[in-house]
Amino acid sequence: MDLSAPKTLWTPSKTVKETANLTRYMHWLKQRDLHFEDYQSLWEWSVNEVGDFWESLFEYFGVKSHTPYTEVMSADPMPHTHWFPGTTLNFAEHIFRNATDKHPAIIFKSERNELQEISWQQLRSEVTSLQGYLLENRIRPGDRVVGFLPNIPEATTAFLAANSLGAVWSSCSPDFGIQAVIDRFAQVAPKVLITVDGYQYGGKAFDKEETILELMKMMPSLELVILIPYLDPDKSIDGTVLWEEVLKDQTEGLSFTPVPFAHPIWVLYSSGTTGIPKAITHSHGGILLEHLKYLAFHNDVKAGDRCFWYTTTGWMMWNYIQGCLLLGGTVVLYDGSPAYPDMNVLWQFAQDTGISHFGTSAGFVAANIKAATHPGKDFDLSALQSIGSTGSPLPPEGFDWIYNEIKQDLWLSPISGGTDVCSAFVGGNPLWPVYSGEMQCRALGCKLEAFNEKGDPVINEVGEMVISEPMPSMPIYFWNDKDYKRYTSSYFSMYPGKWRHGDWTMVTPRQGVVIFGRSDATLNRGGVRIGTSEIYRAVDGIPEVKDSIIVCLEQPGGAFYMPLFVELTSGEMLNEALKNKINQTIKAAYTPRHVPDELIAIPEVPYTISGKKVETPVKKILQGSSVQEAINPDALRNPRALDFFVTLSKKS
Repeated sequence: MDLSAPKTLWTPSKTVKETANLTRYMHWLKQRDLHFEDYQSLWEWSVNEVGDFWESLFEYFGVKSHTPYTEVMSADPMPHTHWFPGTTLNFAEHIFRNATDKHPAIIFKSERNELQEISWQQLRSEVTSLQGYLLENRIRPGDRVVGFLPNIPEATTAFLAANSLGAVWSSCSPDFGIQAVIDRFAQVAPKVLITVDGYQYGGKAFDKEETILELMKMMPSLELVILIPYLDPDKSIDGTVLWEEVLKDQTEGLSFTPVPFAHPIWVLYSSGTTGIPKAITHSHGGILLEHLKYLAFHNDVKAGDRCFWYTTTGWMMWNYIQGCLLLGGTVVLYDGSPAYPDMNVLWQFAQDTGISHFGTSAGFVAANIKAATHPGKDFDLSALQSIGSTGSPLPPEGFDWIYNEIKQDLWLSPISGGTDVCSAFVGGNPLWPVYSGEMQCRALGCKLEAFNEKGDPVINEVGEMVISEPMPSMPIYFWNDKDYKRYTSSYFSMYPGKWRHGDWTMVTPRQGVVIFGRSDATLNRGGVRIGTSEIYRAVDGIPEVKDSIIVCLEQPGGAFYMPLFVELTSGEMLNEALKNKINQTIKAAYTPRHVPDELIAIPEVPYTISGKKVETPVKKILQGSSVQEAINPDALRNPRALDFFVTLSKKS
């Protein structure tokens, strides 16, 4: 990857710059004698005058606080910084102040359901009814309400109803295995479970009645189970109340319970690859400010925009995309496979719904490249303003495909952040150009730096991603981690008082950012560190290779063994010709050091439920660890994919 002079793929027009929410914010600051010539100077102020920056957002967005705060932030270091003590507010209240009859609140489609629109009036009515039912069942602030739900409008309704009461939300997708769900939900001892009877994916129906009954048995804290008959409209399960029964009482007067700024809003979960998933708990106020900031300034969401991100309720992007409602946007939901009946299904959906902001993953882009789709030619995407990508680094080939095959006048803004903050540290900037292979900027209020081996911040050098100043959306705690042991060891063990995120990154001379993969999975060849994303970038361009995973194993005497495991396209064989092609492709793209020591064909690449390759657990298995020692199999989407590596480890 040539980072010295990357190709410019898009430059914002004068109109884009003038109408950007970011520009309006800078004008607003100027009226308060805070003058910034450009984004970089604004960013520097936001990370050096941290309290002033976040207080400005509180005022700029008109955050409704029922009681005044006594200070913006305490002097306590991360992770013990307290934000806006004294404030009481409600996230859902800020959602519904945008209610309008000018555009829908939600647009939805699934493999089973035709396109439908949910008005703000309908959303308010259903949230009000569910709120009333929860109140009748004595649900109070701090009680946990969990959803075992697909990406459907009812999930949004359930979250907002729980949130309006100050209850704590948590959700899992119904494609999770039973143990994976229990490992997550049991930690928070929920009082209410809202579930579907099943779901459809890739044209196949999956009944979940047995899972629901097991959940009811394994979680004695449950006092109420509400069933949405999504798969079978006539379905009922003993011990549950039907969704339609809950909503039949059309109560009036949606109310909002003010809670402290630091009151928990939801519990998200880490992938759980090494033991029980971390129950990452965020705050009402922290998420409110962060989502207002990021969606307004870095996604440029405006009232009436239609915002979509392909996600499930088990991934933080579901929580994130609900935030577009805070800005008067319409949240666009799709439930089903992105490749069924073919790779054009989401592009057809984008055309039919007039999506403004389309969110996806690098894997989806790579799949489109291999499928040779032509969305810009085959569909009317004139409404499309931006494309976001996350989950793994988007390679330059992905950038090029988007501009070649979708359209050239398009703002591409890959992001990087995570479940840890339910937002992005790095992402889009409507005032700056898009360079191939590079994320545009560090987000406002996020003092992201690349630390070298000495612990010094560096520019144009690869290093550990570190966040040096606190952010309100950092977790308030991990559930059941009262002494902060797990929290501290997760982020603060390497650099005390500074957040080490675990990504291998570089801040470029243009102040953009490149991510090279997880730092704990970094490849080491003769003392030279290589990001796994570089290998994948080269291999993804080879049609015969469907997917791949690479690890580097330390050998006695300081030697290294770096095998590349490839999942081949149907009908292909890993013969000498293909091996040479793969090696030469990697060598030509990078250096001879990047060429693997061995190429090995595998049935499939193992992934977590959230769609991440499990490089470190594979490495541990190959070094002799058992599967149970290396990873929690329930955290995997395809646990049988590890069988190959277990067998291989026994042969070596």
